[in-house]
Amino acid sequence: MRVDLFDFDLPPERIALRPAVPRDAARMLVAEGPTGLSDRIVSDLPQILRPGDCLVFNDTRVIPAQLEGTRGQARIGATLHKRLGLRSWQAFVRNGKRVRAGDRIDFGGGVTAIAGPKDADGAIALDFEGDEPVELLLERAGQMPLPPYIAAKRPTDARDAQDYQTMFAREDGAVAAPTAALHFTPALVDALAVRGVLTQTLTLHVGAGTFLPVKAQDTQDHHMHAEWGRIEPQAADRLNAVRAAGGRIIAVGTTSLRLLESATGEDGIIRPFADETRIFITPGYRFRAIDGLMTNFHLPRSTLFMLVSALMGRERMQAAYAHAIAQGYRFYSYGDSSLLLP
Repeated sequence: MRVDLFDFDLPPERIALRPAVPRDAARMLVAEGPTGLSDRIVSDLPQILRPGDCLVFNDTRVIPAQLEGTRGQARIGATLHKRLGLRSWQAFVRNGKRVRAGDRIDFGGGVTAIAGPKDADGAIALDFEGDEPVELLLERAGQMPLPPYIAAKRPTDARDAQDYQTMFAREDGAVAAPTAALHFTPALVDALAVRGVLTQTLTLHVGAGTFLPVKAQDTQDHHMHAEWGRIEPQAADRLNAVRAAGGRIIAVGTTSLRLLESATGEDGIIRPFADETRIFITPGYRFRAIDGLMTNFHLPRSTLFMLVSALMGRERMQAAYAHAIAQGYRFYSYGDSSLLLP
């Protein structure tokens, strides 16, 4: 399909620079069935979902993967996006033309890395020196990797260390937050449990490739970056039992959705999974694992807007986004939410 079919105009002032306080006070646009559209707030979820439904969360934890350093007199920026080994990460590098294989980059605080060769997409492998775990080095020298559409408007600060982390975060490895779950609070999760709504976690380490623009003119020419995920056997069994009992599986975030779909066969059975996924979901895809999606509002022409268009229909999502813009919804990572129920 042509990528320009997924374009829309978004006023810059609709981009949220801070999350709602409290988190579950964010607005939520509910699109249900072929025509239903209603304006709610996230804390309404217990009144919207049914007993026996299951919300599936991504428990990945964002690491401070944004580094600023020098190679000689040249200033170098690096955003880690994929672990390659115990001390090696692949990174997107700003001013990468000044970096050659074998160069040492100094990120401050005693944190240094040796550059490897460049990949075809310009990414560079960084091998961190020393014996400390890389996670400790990043805590010392790194910053929270805010999306470029936020970072371009304000600097990262101490608030982001908490704001850009979900309440479910426990598995280190993401360089971008599974932002749909940023709206959840312990009080909301408790209210959902009282309602009889189940919760389940899985792990997909979100990579920085999620922010890369689609440069191809046609979706078939776009190549997704790989992300590593895991669904434990007990989690797969529990989710299959939910469906067998008539409950709906509702992914909280496109990352949870993509992992579930990667682990599900044509028979609709979710299987244990521990591997990379490059799944790219566009209109025409037949969903096998999920019955709904809670997600934030996405970039024009992005793979994520293509995904929600595959779930609900492209024209339906164009109309829903036009409604959200007209009604003042806040967009992107720190913005408001949507609940999509085909």
